[in-house]
Amino acid sequence: MPLIPLERRLLLMERLGAYLSSKDPEWKDAVARAGFANPWFIEPFVDHAVRQICRRFLDPGLLREWVSGFPFLEPEKQNRTIGLVMAGNIPLVGFHDFLCVFLSGYRMRIKFSHKDELLWGQILSLLLQWEPGLEGWITTGGPLPGCDAYIATGSDGSARYFEYYFSSRPSLIRRNRTSVALVSGRESPEELEGLSRDILLYFGMGCRSVTQIWVPEGYDFLPLLESTSPFAFLADHHRYRNNLDYRLAVFLLNRTPFMSRPHLLLVEDPSPFSPIGVLHYQFYLGAGNPGILSKERQDLQCIVGRDGIAFGSSQEPGLQDWADGVSTMGFLESLQTRF
Repeated sequence: MPLIPLERRLLLMERLGAYLSSKDPEWKDAVARAGFANPWFIEPFVDHAVRQICRRFLDPGLLREWVSGFPFLEPEKQNRTIGLVMAGNIPLVGFHDFLCVFLSGYRMRIKFSHKDELLWGQILSLLLQWEPGLEGWITTGGPLPGCDAYIATGSDGSARYFEYYFSSRPSLIRRNRTSVALVSGRESPEELEGLSRDILLYFGMGCRSVTQIWVPEGYDFLPLLESTSPFAFLADHHRYRNNLDYRLAVFLLNRTPFMSRPHLLLVEDPSPFSPIGVLHYQFYLGAGNPGILSKERQDLQCIVGRDGIAFGSSQEPGLQDWADGVSTMGFLESLQTRF
């Protein structure tokens, strides 16, 4: 089956962006079913993920400008298959990988997380309906051996498994990452509101979620705590509440000092990784950045705030914001010299 021309692939993505931006009843039903199957996928967070995809990935102008920087997408490809292993911690978290492979012209065999199958199922069924020629180019489920290369995202434990399992083929494997923020104490209310989104969108479960903040000694936490009030509804979510109550009990039993709102706990801790419902903080001295915020660290996805990305933008990556700082398109382009 011949490869669908790049222009038609671009038009399909633009059509998908228009569809996801609409209030189509079938999509709304898919969102509702996804939330029933996975209670972490509440409608406001699914809607935010979809808006970000439409505005930052599928905008026709942005998409075409981005694609123009990759001439390797134009020539017809040999018949090769990329295995995609998707994460499922936040809605449609693997969309950027899907977009890159789709536009590259390689076949795809996708292993979705069981946490995020329904939204993807709706998207793929639409693409096949709009373009029957994709039949055979995109397949899902089943074993992944036999692919020519792999892109896999998971935990540190699963990454070790992927490295062994895919060792005979070119692979791009991603591990656990998280994000931190450097706060000066001079942030505006708007910046603090942005930071609260960085912390609490998706229940803080994304690799771009801020799970630790660094603040100057003597920092007044009250304005930051008050800025999280729009997320007070999280306290009513049963799974989030269970995590919150468990951590609260642990802190009380261990007599660990903490600060709290009904929907968030703050505790001093050196680890950039924090449990659900908890935000870690550390103090720093002087004007220099703490060493933990070195951009060479392998466990940090984003550094938000002073000398980093803007407050409120960690959960809105663009087309050039590569996961783990490794260009997916660069990896796909490199395959042409290997096959």
